[in-house]
Amino acid sequence: MSNDLKSLKEARQKFIENLKKKGRSISTILAYDNDTKQLIDFLLRQRITQVTSVLPEHLETFKKSLFESDYTPKSVSRKLNSIKTFFRFLKTQAVIKINPAEEIPHPKIEPRPPRILTPMEYRSLRDVARDNPRLSAIIELLLQTGITIGELGRLELNDLDENNLIIKAYESHDARNVPLNKAAQKALDRYLEVRPKTRTKAVFVTRPGRPFLVRNIRSAIDRCFRQADINQAKVNSLRHTFIAHQIRNGKPVNLVQKLVGHKRLSTTEKYLQFIEPKSEGVKLEEL
Repeated sequence: MSNDLKSLKEARQKFIENLKKKGRSISTILAYDNDTKQLIDFLLRQRITQVTSVLPEHLETFKKSLFESDYTPKSVSRKLNSIKTFFRFLKTQAVIKINPAEEIPHPKIEPRPPRILTPMEYRSLRDVARDNPRLSAIIELLLQTGITIGELGRLELNDLDENNLIIKAYESHDARNVPLNKAAQKALDRYLEVRPKTRTKAVFVTRPGRPFLVRNIRSAIDRCFRQADINQAKVNSLRHTFIAHQIRNGKPVNLVQKLVGHKRLSTTEKYLQFIEPKSEGVKLEEL
């Protein structure tokens, strides 16, 4: 390994290159890139420029600075994951003999229950979007299929297969088919009737016919939440609501896992502790 790697900046560059070679997802690489840059900028302000000069107490001070900057324990823990991965890489490359991040503890995180919309809330959300076919279809698809906003933003016309959505493989996520119930199909058909004529393959487009960007979809849904007076809800709350209702209505957890594309069954199983027993016998697709 080159002596140049002893420089924090050079080491970080090689670390990111290694992540790319391993085929890590774009979002993961971006997060590791930002987190390690934040650490190195902090260390440089302490006049620490070499990898071998970094000590556990420097990393503890950095962690403390994150809390002082109002980062949540969850955000701090994620940044620590990036930093630990960075120093493990340096140790495997024999750049350092002792990993200064190895014994740095993660902050305790109190698990926050997923925000699951009540029947009254998601009916209100649908009501505020009712006169907008595009927004109504977006909300209905997210609520009735459990797909992510990224998957919705990547949907193309040839991904609509009769009563199914074809979710293409993306980065580390496998392809899957997601069934459309009557409510979702009806909302989608209503939108497609008025969808602007354009060569763009994206299902959801702007009035000029360009793809409707994920950040703009998110902003539109957040606006609907405010108009419907639904507090502390985000776009992902629609996905949480779908999962919770499917499990509450008796769908096997492993089937729900496949529908929403969770890699691990344990991720889906976590919802069990937040779900109250079904009381009214009303299924999500009938609402």
